[in-house]
Amino acid sequence: MKPIILVAFDPGLTGAFAFYNPDAPDRVTVHDMPVVDKQVDPAAIARRLKEAGPSIAVVERVASRPGQGVASMFKFGCGYGMVQGVVAALQIPVVLVTPQAWKKYHRIAGSGPDAKEAARALAIKLWPASAAFERKKDAGRAEAALLARYAAETLGSHQVGNVVRAA
Repeated sequence: MKPIILVAFDPGLTGAFAFYNPDAPDRVTVHDMPVVDKQVDPAAIARRLKEAGPSIAVVERVASRPGQGVASMFKFGCGYGMVQGVVAALQIPVVLVTPQAWKKYHRIAGSGPDAKEAARALAIKLWPASAAFERKKDAGRAEAALLARYAAETLGSHQVGNVVRAA
């Protein structure tokens, strides 16, 4: 039987994605979001997904925030859409999860720099053998890894083949 591999995406130019096997919870593989010419690179994402063969994708369901500029929000939305498009094109079942849901599960409060640092600290604690979360700018990696762990611990393995969309 093929092992269940989850891929979780923290979308955006400074985001990341993580591959996680619930049967090996002490390991996680993270990748920074591939970017070319200040745009998310869907071809690079597709190559990595084809190599890893995930069973399910978990994408953080994002929305605009007050105070964000129109141009930056447009770029962010394009990246979010590219991630969903690649996942759909590869016919990988997808679950959309709000940041509030996975952060509440991991007891991370807020949404600013302090929350990003709390996510990074928790990732270091959960995966001490990994060097992937050492730098402050590795918060996207930490968030993707924690999103994957959240999905693994809250979705039953029997659901993986049946999931199309969930909140």
